[in-house]
Amino acid sequence: MPGDLLLVYDDLMLAHDPGPFHPEHPGRLRALRDALIEDPVEGSSWVAPRPATRQEIERIHTRDYVDYVEAQRGCRTELDLDTPLSPRSVEVAHLAAGAALSAVEAVVAKPHRKAFALVRPPGHHAEAGQGMGFCVFNNVAIAAAHAIETLGVSRVLVIDWDVHHGNGTQASFFRRRDVLVFNVHRWPFYPGTGAVQEVGAGEGEGFTVNAPMPASLGDGDYRLIFSGLLEPVAEAFRPELVLVSAGFDAHRADPLGGMRLSEEGYAWMCASALGIAQRHAQGRMALVLEGGYDLGALAQSIRACLEVLRGATPPPMPEASARGEAALREARRALEKYWSL
Repeated sequence: MPGDLLLVYDDLMLAHDPGPFHPEHPGRLRALRDALIEDPVEGSSWVAPRPATRQEIERIHTRDYVDYVEAQRGCRTELDLDTPLSPRSVEVAHLAAGAALSAVEAVVAKPHRKAFALVRPPGHHAEAGQGMGFCVFNNVAIAAAHAIETLGVSRVLVIDWDVHHGNGTQASFFRRRDVLVFNVHRWPFYPGTGAVQEVGAGEGEGFTVNAPMPASLGDGDYRLIFSGLLEPVAEAFRPELVLVSAGFDAHRADPLGGMRLSEEGYAWMCASALGIAQRHAQGRMALVLEGGYDLGALAQSIRACLEVLRGATPPPMPEASARGEAALREARRALEKYWSL
């Protein structure tokens, strides 16, 4: 259906400038925008986001932290050594969170739609009282909380396939069972969280799922984790909305990731997530950009995902490696008391 694939974007997001040598520079989003305008994905349309309100941000972040961030408007400073701010960064961070909200609102209102929020700064490392790892506000966590608090959604699945563990998103919902957070990530690696034993606590025990992977694993290994862990857990959880923290820094060309995914591998993971959404969530699915620092790999991988959202079938994946099989066994052992695997 024409126009049912929304690209949520605003040029203002280029105004966040962490400095000329920072990996998360404005050129990432500029190159992606230009590639998708020059060669559009059929059926896609661009929509401008709204900024997130303070109330929406404080569903995830503490008042003291939001006060601190707001005080940095117009300043050049840093939240930590990895997360510098430029004079308009706070304004941009509100818009990035708002883009995730806009994407979720669109797909909940009209389930046949799919949305991809093309944002920066990314969000999945930002914790309740701390920005870190290039992230100011946790865009996807804010969107998940918004869906539950105001849009009538009861269960949200967050899939994080960024090469780095989404510590902030995990912490946001660690004691909750209405948001299931699934991470597949390189291990050991920044930020040091995401062991298989981290399964949630209290009411949320069993609703945090981690699949840490050793370096240099690729398409077949990720396929195995999705088919052997994510999909059976999701079948039992039955989400009403699927969100993806879509980082592309596990691509084999990425300078930071040290993994071996291809754009076809990302397409396969996107198809798996879409299948979950179609079976349980009326097709309601939104992706929110996280990492990805090789410009060509980023553009090709996002295009591959967008084509899947438009109905393309990804190619078959290779067999998993012995190390990938071992990673799946370890993750399943940690979760088997909570889910039928």
